[in-house]
Amino acid sequence: MVQRVAVIGAGPSGLTSMKACLDEGMVPTCFESSDDMGGLWKFKEVSEPNRASIYRSLTINISKEMMCYSDFPIPADYPNYMHHSKILTYFRMYAEHFKLLEHIRFQTSVKRVVQRPDFTRTGQWEIVTENRDGQEERHVFDAVICCSGHYTYPNLPLKDFPGIETFEGKYLHSWDYKGPEDMHGKRVVVIGIGNSGGDIAVETSRVADQVYLSTRRGAWVIRQVSDNGLPVDMKYNTRFVHILFQLFPMVFFNWFGENKLNAMYDHTMYALKPKHRLFSQIPVINDDLPMKILSGSVVVKPNVKEIRGSTVVFDDGTIVEKVDTLVFPTGYNYDFPYLPKDAMYKTGHRVGLYKHVFPPNMEHPTLAVVGFIHALGAIMPQAEMQARWVSLVFKGLKKLPSNSAMIKAVEHDTKDIENHYIVSKLTPLQVDFVSYMDELAGEIGARPSLPWLFFTDYQLFKRVLWGPVTAYQYRLMGPGKWDGARRAIFTQFDRMYQALKTRKVEEEKPSLTGRLIKLSLTTMLGGAGVYYIHVKNPNLLTNVMSNLRTLTA
Repeated sequence: MVQRVAVIGAGPSGLTSMKACLDEGMVPTCFESSDDMGGLWKFKEVSEPNRASIYRSLTINISKEMMCYSDFPIPADYPNYMHHSKILTYFRMYAEHFKLLEHIRFQTSVKRVVQRPDFTRTGQWEIVTENRDGQEERHVFDAVICCSGHYTYPNLPLKDFPGIETFEGKYLHSWDYKGPEDMHGKRVVVIGIGNSGGDIAVETSRVADQVYLSTRRGAWVIRQVSDNGLPVDMKYNTRFVHILFQLFPMVFFNWFGENKLNAMYDHTMYALKPKHRLFSQIPVINDDLPMKILSGSVVVKPNVKEIRGSTVVFDDGTIVEKVDTLVFPTGYNYDFPYLPKDAMYKTGHRVGLYKHVFPPNMEHPTLAVVGFIHALGAIMPQAEMQARWVSLVFKGLKKLPSNSAMIKAVEHDTKDIENHYIVSKLTPLQVDFVSYMDELAGEIGARPSLPWLFFTDYQLFKRVLWGPVTAYQYRLMGPGKWDGARRAIFTQFDRMYQALKTRKVEEEKPSLTGRLIKLSLTTMLGGAGVYYIHVKNPNLLTNVMSNLRTLTA
C-alpha cells in the first residue's frame, strides 16, 4: 500500500499534489531545487538553469476565479488578472492554510529516479537527491509524482535562421527576457507570436525605436476584457457554451468566433490572419497588441528568411536594417531528465500518458505526471483534478485499466489531438478544458450532475449551467466534496466585482423588458440543454426521478 509519496517540484502542480496526498492519508515529501515555492511564478532577476523563468511585468491571462484551486478561493480584493507577485502570494497562502510547507525540502534537486530492485513486488522507487552543499542522499518512496512543468528547457532553433552567426547584435530566448531596460532606442525583432511573443513585443515597443513581430503562421488575437468589461473566460468558458460545442459542428464556431474577433479588428488588415482556424490552436490573449500595431509601434512581418549582419530578410523579400536585438519566444522542449529513458511511452510528437497523467507501460501505477498539459484554461484547476485522481489511484481506491487498454487509449488520444489541433514537437499536449476536467472528474466521481441539480437545487443548477466552469463545481459531490463549494459558486461574481469597486458609483436597476428577455432566453436555452442530455443519455432523467422517489419514500 502506498504511504510515502515523492513530489518533484513545489510549483502549482506540486502544491496541489501534496495536498491531495494528505487528503488521502498519505505522507508526501516535496523536493524543490529553488529556495522558494511557486515554480514558474517565482520571479528571479537572473534565469537559473533547469528552472522555468518569467519576466518582471508578467501578468496572468486567466482571471482569478478561473485559476484558483477548488477549495481555496483567491481573496476578493485581489485583481482579476494578477501580477506574478500576487499569484506567488496566493500559493503561499494556500501552502500555509493546508500545512504544506513542512513537507517541502527546499534547495534540493532530484538527480535520479529509478525502480527499486524489488519493484515487481513492491512498486517502490529510489530517488537520489542533491542538497545545496552538493551532498547526495538516497530515499525510498512508494510512489512518485513528477511536477517539474514544461517551461524549463528553452527551444532556441538557431539552425532555422541562416546567417545567425553573422548577427552583430544581441539575441536571446524569451526564457532570458526580464524587461525592456536594454531595448531603449533600439530596433528589435521578436520572432514568434505566441503569448510571450505578443507580451514582449508590446512591452519593448514602449521604449524601442521600432519593434518588428515576425510570425510563420499568424495568430488569432483575443481580448482579456470581454463584453461589459467581464473577464473573457468568465463570459465564455461556461458549461452551456461547452454543450453547444457538442451539438453544432466546429466549422460553425470557427466561423462565428472569427467573425466576432474580426469585428473588433480585422485580422487580415492587421496582418495577423493565421493559416489555421480559431479553435485549432490556443489563441494569443493580448488587449494591447492591436493598438500597438495600429500606432505603428509594432510592425507584423512574415517569417525570417535570412540574417545578414545587422540586416534581417523576411520571406516576402522585405528587409529591416540596423537590427540591434533578436528575441526568440520559440517555445520549450519537454524532458524528464531524472527518469529512466524507458519510463515514458512515446507516441507521435508527445509523451504518451494515459489521460495525460499515467505512463501506460508501468508494471505498477506508482508513477504519475501532474501539470503536463495545455488547454485554453489555467493549469491550477487541471493539475488539481489530476492530483486528486492520482491520490485515489495510489491509495487503491481507483483502478487503472490494463496496460494494453491504456496504450490503446493513449494512441487514440494522439490521433484525436492531431485531428483537432495544430500540433508540433513543441505543442503536442492541447486538450479542451471542460471536456478534460469532466473526464477526470468522472474518474473520481466528482463530476457535477446537471439533471440531479435541476431537480434538487435549481438555483445552483442555473449557476453551474450558465456560469463559468470554475473549479468549485468539482467539489459539489463525490470524494473530496467541500461544504463551501456551493457558496463559492454563488459568490464568484461578487469576488470578481469586488476588486473593481474602488469608487462608489450608483448602479442602474435592470428593466422589466430586460428581465423578460432574459427569462425567455433562459427557458429556450435550458430546453436545449435538457434535449442535449436526453440525446446523449436518454435514461438519465428516468434514473434521477427514480432516485428522487426513493429518497422521498
